Amino acid sequence: MNRKQKRLSIIAAGAIFLAGAAALVMSALSDQIVFFSSPTDIHTKAVSPNTRIRLGGLVEEGTVERGEGADVTFAVTDTNDSVKVTYNGILPDLFREGQGVVAEGIYDPSSQIFTADTILAKHDENYMPKEVADALKAQGVWQEGEEAMGKAAAN
Repeated sequence: MNRKQKRLSIIAAGAIFLAGAAALVMSALSDQIVFFSSPTDIHTKAVSPNTRIRLGGLVEEGTVERGEGADVTFAVTDTNDSVKVTYNGILPDLFREGQGVVAEGIYDPSSQIFTADTILAKHDENYMPKEVADALKAQGVWQEGEEAMGKAAAN
């Protein structure tokens, strides 16, 4: 082997090694690479305590309770199941019952309470996080309105 062939074989071996390592990492993390988990997902999958996750769904009607200071409790639902969420902080202006929300925090399986440290709400009346909308569409609950359909047709 001459010098050029040795260099080429070392580069090829390195590329194969990196591709194999990437494949192993992706397969090991396949369950963890999601934008959010629905309440049904959280109850059916074994979520270990102190694991940071994102919970997505709709704020359940009649469940928002404001406590002392900035404490708020509410339930997030995917219409099949719901999870009680506690949050201490200022909620986004567009947070309200019946609207899409994604909460980031830690779920405690023993008490079945999700403690959120970040709340993300929709930004205008036509937006819902794609993952939340897809999950609700799969259950046949959420459908795009005529206004959203008109915008899509115009584009």
